Amino acid sequence: MKFAFNRSASLNSLVLAGLLATAGAGAMAQTPPPAPAGSPPVAGKPAGHHGDRMARHDPAKMQAWIAKRQAELKAKLKITPAQEGAWTSYTASMQPPARGARPTPEQRAEFDKLTTPQRIDKMKEMRTQRMAEMNAAMDKRGEATKTFYAALTPEQQKTFDTEHKKFGRHHGGGPRGHGGPAPQKG
Repeated sequence: MKFAFNRSASLNSLVLAGLLATAGAGAMAQTPPPAPAGSPPVAGKPAGHHGDRMARHDPAKMQAWIAKRQAELKAKLKITPAQEGAWTSYTASMQPPARGARPTPEQRAEFDKLTTPQRIDKMKEMRTQRMAEMNAAMDKRGEATKTFYAALTPEQQKTFDTEHKKFGRHHGGGPRGHGGPAPQKG
């Protein structure tokens, strides 16, 4: 039996496989639809647990969780009236950033007109910009945390360190805590 290699068919198969892989990766990256009201909590997680994936997509639930956590931290730290301004500045800096605007139909149409290599370059450019914005926000939060930490008494700093470490472990931050290294004393 003789095997004939058809270069054109092989190239078409490769292009088709690449397109299918790209489409599959795009489908996997889509956000799952929100759970219907009254649906059971995620298996293995208690209802209302801050790790609930759906709660992260609901701004109202996320804001409620943040407010609760801040109130608990403020009570544990025993913030004095003299420290109230530092506390207010700190909590304001810890608010999650507003979600970016969704592309308009016109922007979407322009994006759809691009060739695949142009779309890849455009997505890379957008990702680089988004990462730069995220890094700037994290730096700003880190500086705000250091400023607030400096306004605390040594006893409050110990409490803050303990609470910050606990929070980081719950969010995959490991021993450094959520959002970067713990503030350094001295």
